[in-house]
Amino acid sequence: MRNTDEDPAGRSIADDRIAAEVARDQAEEFRRLAEEARELRDYHREALEAIRQKRERLRDTAETARIASEEARLAAETARTASEEARVATDAARQAVVDAVRATANALNVSLEQMKVVEEMRRALRAIREVNKREPQ
Repeated sequence: MRNTDEDPAGRSIADDRIAAEVARDQAEEFRRLAEEARELRDYHREALEAIRQKRERLRDTAETARIASEEARLAAETARTASEEARVATDAARQAVVDAVRATANALNVSLEQMKVVEEMRRALRAIREVNKREPQ
């Protein structure tokens, strides 16, 4: 019979212990690699989440900018409309002033004509008085 340090398959107990130790070392290495893979996966997951959050913030910023741009466009349109209305009102006011100046000029011309008529009537009355003074009654 063989030595008791060997099992029935013909391997020694020392070989089994070495194989078990190698298996434990390999299992520990696999465990360590699995842990590193989990840490790397978690790191990538966190990086992807950070990227997703950054994209969401950029989307929010872009939406805010779009809204601000639309509001600015509306404000510019309102200002343009107000400017056009002001221009129309200014033109109307200018025309009203021109019309008022013309009306005033016409009124002054009428007054001047009336003054000329009054002055002619005074001359005529003076002439009549002069004639009446010269004629004996």
